[in-house]
Amino acid sequence: MAQNDIFENRLAVLIGGGGFLGIHVAQDLLRRGARLRVASRSPEGAFNLKPLAGLGQLQFARCDVTKRDSIANVLQGADMVVYLVGTFGAKAQELQADGAGMAAAYAAQQGATAFTYVSAIGADAQSDSTYARTKGDGERQVLAAFPDATILRPSVLFGEDDNFINMFARLISQFPVLPVFGSDARLQPLWVDDAAAAITAALADPQAHGGKTYELAGPDVVTMGEINRRLAAAQGRDRRFWAVPDGLAGLFARLPGSPMGPDQWKLLQRGSVAGGTLPGIGELGVTPHPLSLFLDRWMLRYRKAGRFGVKTEAG
Repeated sequence: MAQNDIFENRLAVLIGGGGFLGIHVAQDLLRRGARLRVASRSPEGAFNLKPLAGLGQLQFARCDVTKRDSIANVLQGADMVVYLVGTFGAKAQELQADGAGMAAAYAAQQGATAFTYVSAIGADAQSDSTYARTKGDGERQVLAAFPDATILRPSVLFGEDDNFINMFARLISQFPVLPVFGSDARLQPLWVDDAAAAITAALADPQAHGGKTYELAGPDVVTMGEINRRLAAAQGRDRRFWAVPDGLAGLFARLPGSPMGPDQWKLLQRGSVAGGTLPGIGELGVTPHPLSLFLDRWMLRYRKAGRFGVKTEAG
């Protein structure tokens, strides 16, 4: 049976579907003919999906994953569920773990055939990192309530509309000298559309993928320093980068109003690279694309003369 036939007229519920990854998962599922309910604290963020949907194919629902009734309401009639909620802020336990467990339990009650929990590389219920610990506990709660759920642990995601590559690209376009925190931290960045394809593949075949945990990572391991240098090269800019000492970076992360909190700094130091002991994205039938494939085109807007600037080698 073709993947599109599997999704035709079946209801997929994306909890946290208004976020960066959720929007891309929604686009993939809509293309495959699924009926889609995007459930989010602020579903207005996903309204740009409307032109992609057929008549009656797309719904939006407001959902508070800390409230049982709210979760139960959005899961009515669900055939398949993806839990995408994540946070570095307050209530990480409620949002990343307890809410996921409740969603899995209600999905099982509704007779859903597939449940996918989007975790993260490094998730560990015993971790001293709040983010990693609550993601790990979320995995535990989901599998306890829905044993055939699929756990997906992506690395750092990138895309043309992300807040990762674009944040550094903006800074590089404005300043001749830039600090780099965790310059030697190793990452295995994954294109957001590849992550979305992996989620779709897990939903399409829960018999093959249910009860398993996959690490989703891109094809290349790069450091934070290398990423910044590649961005500067793709913009055609000569920039100097200062590797901030770890001790100073740790102090910066503890300052009030810092864009990088202590937990984020802790995770950055540990990196985000597939461990190799779990099945990877290839075993979901997805061949990941390297960051270098996109940089030359994406950095056009940051070049001095935009599209009229000199073409550069991004790799």
